[in-house]
Amino acid sequence: MSSMIRIHIWDEVKDYFFISIGCLMYCVGFCLFLLPYQFIPGGCTGISALIYYGTGIPTQYSYFVINAMLLLIGLKVLGFKYFAKTIYAVVLITILLQIIQGILMQPDGTLPRLANDEEFMAAVLGGTIEGTGLAIVFLNNGSTGGTDIIASIVNKYKNLSMGRILMWLDFAIVTSGFLVLQDWHKVVIGYCILLISMFMLDYTMTSATQSVQFTIISDKHEEIAEAINTVVRRGVTELYGEGWYSKHERRVLIVMARRRESQQIFRLIKHTDNKAFVTMTKVVGVYGEGFDHIKT
Repeated sequence: MSSMIRIHIWDEVKDYFFISIGCLMYCVGFCLFLLPYQFIPGGCTGISALIYYGTGIPTQYSYFVINAMLLLIGLKVLGFKYFAKTIYAVVLITILLQIIQGILMQPDGTLPRLANDEEFMAAVLGGTIEGTGLAIVFLNNGSTGGTDIIASIVNKYKNLSMGRILMWLDFAIVTSGFLVLQDWHKVVIGYCILLISMFMLDYTMTSATQSVQFTIISDKHEEIAEAINTVVRRGVTELYGEGWYSKHERRVLIVMARRRESQQIFRLIKHTDNKAFVTMTKVVGVYGEGFDHIKT
């Protein structure tokens, strides 16, 4: 059991590490390529950017206040584990926004335009980095707060992709930017940023949620099944088989899992029985509890 606890702790540490990487990418894309050009990226950062453009209040302050209110709503629905990681991400992004803008801020109070006057190139880079960072956070059971919390709540109960939900929410935020900037050019660029970031979000998450099937033959099948069920929280089906040559009865375990969980399952098998016979195959689609819903 102690080894199982160590594996669980390691998985939690890994989640927080990758959430940190995702938050850093999210802030880099926002501060380096969107904020200096007065672009509106959508989400809570988009609202914070609009407040900054209109009043001069630093984005990190409004970002934190808005998220504090939304987190109170998300606590009951998403659970404490999700809530804890969301708090971590919100606090980390607030700190990173302060640090990155503090480092980049020029003496005249403006941020440098790294893409010079190539506004569309800045929008592409910012949207790509933001969307990828956001996907990394989601894939590790976290959230950057803001509209992500609303999207995660809807995604929990409805068969809608995170990218589509966020697109609906962010479209309204970007459109409202005209009230502050009085510039439709910035709004149109904001739409492009949404398309790019949501495409990268869905692409990254879809590629990481592909499913695999394990076939496991081992004399310690009970220990392996218990470990997979307890640690990875995946169901295990036990089949009865017989070796053709030996005529010995064998138990065969069948496990369906996400591709990102495969390394964890391999570690559990190796730790329990390093002589186990294991095959892993990719599957086109898995439908049912814990996977995708059947679409008609």
